[in-house]
Amino acid sequence: MRGLVLALACVAGPGAAQDFAEVGALFAERCVVCHSGADAPLGLRLDTLEGVLAGSENGPVVVAGDAASPLLQRLRGEAEPQMPLDGPPFLDPAEIAIVEAWVMAGMPDGDVALAPLPDRQRPAPGEPVRWADVEPIFLKACIKCHSDNSKLGAPPEGLRLDSLASVLQGGERLAVLPGNPEMSELWRRVVGLADPRMPFDGPPWLPEEDIRLIRDWIEQGAPDAEGVAAPIPVGAQVRLRGVLTGEAEIDGARFVIDGSTRVDDRPRIGDEAEMRGVVQPDGSVVAERFRDR
Repeated sequence: MRGLVLALACVAGPGAAQDFAEVGALFAERCVVCHSGADAPLGLRLDTLEGVLAGSENGPVVVAGDAASPLLQRLRGEAEPQMPLDGPPFLDPAEIAIVEAWVMAGMPDGDVALAPLPDRQRPAPGEPVRWADVEPIFLKACIKCHSDNSKLGAPPEGLRLDSLASVLQGGERLAVLPGNPEMSELWRRVVGLADPRMPFDGPPWLPEEDIRLIRDWIEQGAPDAEGVAAPIPVGAQVRLRGVLTGEAEIDGARFVIDGSTRVDDRPRIGDEAEMRGVVQPDGSVVAERFRDR
């Protein structure tokens, strides 16, 4: 679709008036993964002409004939954060020219109107969950901070959630241990077992269904779009802080204590505890340090 949009821009020229069919095709490629549905950020839906014209909770995003419309400023990087949030890469000048020409021409609808996107079909409990099922959750709720386009200037703890590779890579520590949500900092943060709970601007927190999908995805091995489970990150560092729920278990996350584990002020069940460990080839975690918090 990107090639088609650029081809149309080249044929029409950057100053030619575009109708919404062309603008909508561009939005469909780069914007509606976030800006669609009932949970669109700030209520801004870009999947239909009606949604674009309705604007967001903050008011109109495009004004006919106004090159300084808020949406154009965001696309050009004249207002922060620049859009799309999962950029860079952002829209190139030819793509921005398509939207700007449409606004300056009075935002005509043209002969073709885009139909609303169908509601995303979420896997039911027990069904396979793939990256494509959880990616929209991260794009809508997380990458405003956890990406190179972070509104904080840099992603907290170095954790980027804008791609599968970034999620699996983690940041200062492991975010996802495939097959083990209880040991995955990402799930612990969104469910509220680890502080601070995420998203950081909550409440409201993620809907229970979103949290369930993230858990199921991790439990099934954090598979990619084709259903291939992620490799075990052997040697990755894990840190758990929470309530000791078993002799070697924090908040339901089991680990191994052996002769190499440094134990300080051994906590009792029900106490606050901390464990720092290393992921093994079988996916288990051997504690390097275990202590009372």
